[in-house]
Amino acid sequence: MRVVRAAWQVALAVMLVASPLCARAELAITDITGREVRLDGPADRLLIDDARVLIALSLLDPDPVARLAAWPKDVHRIGQIVYERYLERFPTLADLPAGPSSAGDFSTELVIATAPDVAVFTVGTGPTPEQVAQVEAAGIPVLFIDFFSHPQRNLAPSLRILGRLIGQEQAAAEFIAFRDEHLAAITERVQGLAEEDRPKVFVEVHAGMSDDCCSSPGKGNLGDYVELAGGHNIGADVLDRPYGRLNLEYVVAAAPDVYIATGGPHLEKSNGLVIGPGYTAAEAEEALDRLAARPGIAQLPAVAEGRAHALSHQLLNSPLDILAVEVLAKWIQPDLFADLDPAATQETINRRFLAVPQDGIFWADLP
Repeated sequence: MRVVRAAWQVALAVMLVASPLCARAELAITDITGREVRLDGPADRLLIDDARVLIALSLLDPDPVARLAAWPKDVHRIGQIVYERYLERFPTLADLPAGPSSAGDFSTELVIATAPDVAVFTVGTGPTPEQVAQVEAAGIPVLFIDFFSHPQRNLAPSLRILGRLIGQEQAAAEFIAFRDEHLAAITERVQGLAEEDRPKVFVEVHAGMSDDCCSSPGKGNLGDYVELAGGHNIGADVLDRPYGRLNLEYVVAAAPDVYIATGGPHLEKSNGLVIGPGYTAAEAEEALDRLAARPGIAQLPAVAEGRAHALSHQLLNSPLDILAVEVLAKWIQPDLFADLDPAATQETINRRFLAVPQDGIFWADLP
């Protein structure tokens, strides 16, 4: 009898070990490009190619740095102050190896050397198909997300991908629901706006980076947010890609009703638009006032009539884009969105979601 029981127990143990319920479940994820990637389970060590993905991870995990095998150390994309706050909370961030940046040349060798569980790249700016094949041949799965080209369409799916990738689906779902609720409050009000009721908006990105005018969004990226907020992006009339250049003559002839400059700490050396953590409201307003006084820009109806504004570039191509959308809505359709409170939205995000709360001057108006 004991022999029979022992044999039965051994057989049961073998069945349980072999059972998919007890083994680490295989994880199948479809990335933003439609590629299916299979993993043994949630990833513990990620390589990311944009520091703003660290902000996304901090919405999903109380210790986002513990999830990283490498990052591009592109501190300028989140700002020195934000970086220092993360470093204070998570000192190991300084010791992580550097991986390739979506804004620079791609290095297959660098990715392979860091040996991540999975490499997460930005669609459209990352490795070529041949380089992806080389990384995958080294046993490293590759996933693509998109906070840049078409964030209005791809940001929520990208957050879901990250949540599933690290086993934080519920956290991703909660933030996406919060963002969707706030987006719906805007889209419902602008729905059905006649074209003549949409102010013409000129957005100058990285304002003051150079003397040449003017970098501006076209179809996609920030231009999509302008349309969502009830405006008409004049860049989209001539640019068929997310970003490009407009000449000053075109901007003056378009006579925009609203002027929005974007900037950040990276523009301090060029005497451009400084705004974001580490700067005061007075400094941001002074910088905007100086840029709005440039020949041609000063003559725009938007500037002459006091509808000129400054927006931190750190809110763009970022999972915190809902703050940018709400600010844009108030600037573009002030009567329609008089009750909107982006500062309250920011406070809620800090309290409910972010592992490292963000504060500072992220938007400003012409004095």
